[in-house]
Amino acid sequence: MLVALPLCAQGPATAAAGWEAVPGILARIRAPQFPARDFPITDFGAKGDGTTDCTEAIAQAIAACHAAGGGRVVVAGGTFLTGAVHLQSNVNLHIAEGATLLFSPDPAKFLPVVRARFEGTECMNYSPLIYAFEQENLAVTGQGTLDGSATAQTWWALGRTRAANGVAAVNSGRLLVEMAGKGVPVEQRVFGAGHGLRPNFIVPYRCKNILIEDVHIVNSPMWEINPVLCTNVTVRGVNISSHGPNNDGCDPDSSRDVLIENCVFDTGDDCIAIKSGKDADGRRVGVPSENLIIRNCTMKDGHGGVVLGSENSGGIRNVFAENCQMDSPNLQRALRLKTNALRGGALENVFFRNVAVGRVSHSILTIDLVYGRITDGPFPPTVRNVVMENVTVASCPRVLSVVGTAQSVIEGVCIANCTFRGVEGADILTNSGAVSYQNVTVEPATARPPTAASARAREAAPGAAPAAPVPSQSSQD
Repeated sequence: MLVALPLCAQGPATAAAGWEAVPGILARIRAPQFPARDFPITDFGAKGDGTTDCTEAIAQAIAACHAAGGGRVVVAGGTFLTGAVHLQSNVNLHIAEGATLLFSPDPAKFLPVVRARFEGTECMNYSPLIYAFEQENLAVTGQGTLDGSATAQTWWALGRTRAANGVAAVNSGRLLVEMAGKGVPVEQRVFGAGHGLRPNFIVPYRCKNILIEDVHIVNSPMWEINPVLCTNVTVRGVNISSHGPNNDGCDPDSSRDVLIENCVFDTGDDCIAIKSGKDADGRRVGVPSENLIIRNCTMKDGHGGVVLGSENSGGIRNVFAENCQMDSPNLQRALRLKTNALRGGALENVFFRNVAVGRVSHSILTIDLVYGRITDGPFPPTVRNVVMENVTVASCPRVLSVVGTAQSVIEGVCIANCTFRGVEGADILTNSGAVSYQNVTVEPATARPPTAASARAREAAPGAAPAAPVPSQSSQD
């Protein structure tokens, strides 16, 4: 049985007008170029035996490369153990094919603390594994491997155990948000040793002209690639396989003019999650993420393929995702927008087209404005102008899960020229605003018991509608 749903009120013109902005954005995104000079870390005393601490040798190679006007700092010929790596302007950290840069699991190797964001709130925390602050023309490239050494006994355990001072490390995140809400200066929000805030893997902070290309990333303590307050960022050809807690693949945070292409994401959390700061601190900084292009990527495991939020208090706008492949019984959603009335923010101008989805375990499009089960607050969020076109799906529990509140705004959601097959049950629509359709075909699943994953998702979802053979065509509760 095929069901053709009604036409979009706006028609495809809205999407066409949005996509016309892409050439102008791409014209501003240019990967940095580097002088043809190499600085092998072995020339500075590094040994690729996997046990010698190469932190100082790598720092010396970076300093020499920077002083010479730039070039490549080359990691080749073995496995090199290191602590925090701090990049400087005009330096390309190049991990050659067959080489591994192995990061220590000892948190002390990532001190002293540096300025960073932890889940959207600024603080002084453990250094990211690869970090740069207010630099330009930076790169991490090569066919080699970046191994964060995170396991359930090392980094992933941080925040779940009690710190030596007797303070529950698991409360560190809550303490940080409280400090930010009270207006405590960032320099006084000192965490690191004795606390439970894990560092992210690669973090250029207040930088511009950045290239992350081709590397293979495994075993990250937390988010893998996290440009914060950056401009002109290219993430290309990266392969990420890391299944720890909060292991997002790529999280542009309050950054603009970002290109993510030809990457593979197999992650323990969202594959791509666009951020812009959390709650009071995100509003204080007040910098949106904008002008982001995602194309030709493969999403395997993850909470969502392309995600906006949940830390989005500065707003997110002008997101373009196209020509991607998404398929895994452990991939929950294709496109996901998530926030709540404590975070607020406007999520607008989101365009998603030419995406082939195999299986997801929750829904194709999720708009969750009660994220964290927070249903009320002083900053009701806005979702505006979300267009999904030319999406094909082989199997899913439902097409839509759109949950808002009476105070939030959801408008301009349009689904056009899509085919959804193997749909097992009804959409979830609560305070959803108007969802419009143009040339959409829904093919219900053949009679069979729902999967365990879809049953769990249906039971856990707020405002879940009863299962039905065909998704609901209603646009409002």
